[in-house]
Amino acid sequence: MGKHITGLEEIEDHFDVVVLDQWGVLHDGDALYPGVLEALARLTNAGKTIALLSNSGKRAAPNRERLAGFGIPVEAMECIMTSGEALWHDLANGVVKGFDHLFPVAATPEDAIAWADGLDGISLVDTLATADAILIMGLPDDAELSSYQGLVDEALARRVPVLCANPDRASPRPGGRLVVAPGALAARYEAAGGRVIWYGKPHARVFEATAQALGNPKQDRILMVGDSLQHDVAGASAAGWRTLFVRDGLHAQSLADKRGGDLDAQIEKLASNDGAPLPDYTIRILQWGVEDARS
Repeated sequence: MGKHITGLEEIEDHFDVVVLDQWGVLHDGDALYPGVLEALARLTNAGKTIALLSNSGKRAAPNRERLAGFGIPVEAMECIMTSGEALWHDLANGVVKGFDHLFPVAATPEDAIAWADGLDGISLVDTLATADAILIMGLPDDAELSSYQGLVDEALARRVPVLCANPDRASPRPGGRLVVAPGALAARYEAAGGRVIWYGKPHARVFEATAQALGNPKQDRILMVGDSLQHDVAGASAAGWRTLFVRDGLHAQSLADKRGGDLDAQIEKLASNDGAPLPDYTIRILQWGVEDARS
């Protein structure tokens, strides 16, 4: 098990770049977590490069606007990368080819339209019969996987591949609530025999894109801060980055009130269940120092 820390100041000498997850680390979708602004300010003052890497099916710009709306100083971030941004660029640059007509699955139709803006030669379609692929980029918070079974069955029959722009299977919301996320739908399709092209953590392409945007710093001087062992920790470890697991995020309920050996055992169990390596460090919430700790 990695070292349990209270604040980032304990390990600041171990990294030059900090790459932050979004949901479950910075905010819960409605409000910032306590300690976040102080931690960001201290990181900036310490001369650290700050970046964001999110499994958001949307592009970077709307995520930048969301963060700014929370009061986060986005100008201090060297890079904001999302899985939706990485996929958009790889389609635009011909890295991913053969998908000119996309059937979108999104939280709202407007989300898909905004995402596709500027993709020359690629259009959104409203029927599977005319689609080269299904684009899964988001789900409404009240979504149930069972309601998409008809889409799954038709897509399997037509052998339509899926481009999944958000591999998260669950996402935290206020009060510790979890909602089903796009990756759960894509995983169901893949388990049924469908072809899925994954974009986002833990898959390598978004880590490569983030590192490139940051000027390819030394891998072992990059610290990934996230609340998902399956996505943040596994993907960053495979990229050669250091990892800091935030316990009061996606796994807050299962790790509540755990101490000492019980905490270690539970994290090890979660990692084993997710097929993920153990993190280098763990922290309860994103904060800079002991003085910022919440009771």
